[in-house]
Amino acid sequence: MDAALLYPAGYNADFLQIPLPLPTRPPGTLIRELLYTHFTVLLDPARRLAIATGVNIDGDQLITVDRGDDWHLDSRIPPYEQTGEAVYARNDLDRGHLVRRQDPVWGDTTTARRANYDTFAYTNAAPQAATFNQSKQLWLGLEDHVLTYARTNGNRISVFTAPVLSTPDPIYRGVKIPQAFWKIAAWTTTTERSTVLHAAGFVLDQSPQLEDIDLDTVRAQALMYGNPPSLGPYRTYQVPIVDITDLTGLNLTALSDADVYAQAPAIREGADRRTRWVELVDTAGIHL
Repeated sequence: MDAALLYPAGYNADFLQIPLPLPTRPPGTLIRELLYTHFTVLLDPARRLAIATGVNIDGDQLITVDRGDDWHLDSRIPPYEQTGEAVYARNDLDRGHLVRRQDPVWGDTTTARRANYDTFAYTNAAPQAATFNQSKQLWLGLEDHVLTYARTNGNRISVFTAPVLSTPDPIYRGVKIPQAFWKIAAWTTTTERSTVLHAAGFVLDQSPQLEDIDLDTVRAQALMYGNPPSLGPYRTYQVPIVDITDLTGLNLTALSDADVYAQAPAIREGADRRTRWVELVDTAGIHL
């Protein structure tokens, strides 16, 4: 087998015309860096979920391969550091791809098939609401929208995605279930004088829309009967990337400096975070 498939290089920080590193956690945080074909997963072994993923997408080389459905544990790390099939069995939780299945599937056929297979590693998944609604479809199509926008500028983007790992997340089968996810897409534009990095940040909220007392009751009943915690319908927002930094504790400086949705400091300081978020109902509302 090709050595590149046995030892994939993972996310390439030099993929765009301007170097762009993966997000990083504060020094001293234990993280497993797992390289796959055209993408990397940074796994928090304590939470058993990714704190960040990064994928390079070459829109000019994307190809179609059979989907398959071969979910598997990553043999490079212990099973107890991964959220595997036991969490998803006999319930209505989805194995939500973090790096979208189609995104790294580019290059020659052998490489693309390997990338497709790699996206089915449980390290690249997180529990998500199974109910499909318009906002979920919008969330799943964000990369396509940004690629279309970037097509005249090299047709390459890099995308970073992960759940928001929050302390209050409800526990189910030994795993804390995320209530929100974040995504940042980055691309470059080039003029005669310079090349500029651009980025756009998004948050997916799947927290249940209940009053606090009702939410406590629902969670208690879920624990009593061994059911997953209640999850709400998908709501997708475009947000300032500095707010994703606040939510995650990740170093996203290069991305926040390139944010196309950045707001003046006076606006940030004088308003509640949610008032700065724009809920998206279709791609027409996305600011790029």
